[in-house]
Amino acid sequence: MNDTKKNDTSQKAIMLTSGGLDSATVLAMAQELGYLIYALSFDYGQRHRYELEAASRVCDAAGVVEHIVFPLDLRRFGGSALTADIDVPKDRDENQLTDGIPVTYVPARNTIFLSIALGWAEAIGARDLFIGVNAVDYSGYPDCRPEFIHAFNEMANLATKTGVDNDDQESRWRIHTPLISLTKSEIIQRGTDLGVDYGLTHSCYDPLETGQPCGRCDSCQLRLRGFAEAGLIDPLDYPDR
Repeated sequence: MNDTKKNDTSQKAIMLTSGGLDSATVLAMAQELGYLIYALSFDYGQRHRYELEAASRVCDAAGVVEHIVFPLDLRRFGGSALTADIDVPKDRDENQLTDGIPVTYVPARNTIFLSIALGWAEAIGARDLFIGVNAVDYSGYPDCRPEFIHAFNEMANLATKTGVDNDDQESRWRIHTPLISLTKSEIIQRGTDLGVDYGLTHSCYDPLETGQPCGRCDSCQLRLRGFAEAGLIDPLDYPDR
């Protein structure tokens, strides 16, 4: 589901927080709606673990209620350039960026992450989950589409005590995806309006040893293009700048 009305009851919400540009924006949007944010990040063996430092910075700056970094070794499965010894694609053009599902897709990642977020939400009495998936400027991941979010939301209401015990719509699970139909430039503009400090974030799939973004992977290219289209300058330090 997309943006919701102003929440005046200060309800708890779980926010999947990667440390990237999108999740930092959604966090600010959720707080604007009045939610008390419990942030959840995953240390899943990703090659771009610098994003966890960014997630911590973003959560500290936002003043979330709690931030959990959940250990989950997806390198045991592999199957992705982010969790196995597979090269991260670089310098791909527009046609390549939109051609099929890239090798940086992590098998069932959002399904796994949302399932764990659902467990935490039920344990603390939250009913709302926020995730920064996007179906416009994205790299072809099937678990970033509205169809997936809708299906997971239906599953959550079938597979949990909360969903089974509550028939009224207001008491059932709500998965919020406020960025799902926005372009990257629109996301950046929205976050800028909310005061998000994008200098705290990290988006690169294959950062240098120093943590500096490569500027050449799909994620870096989408991010840089978004800032350019928004008429803004990305505050991160890239090797060629």
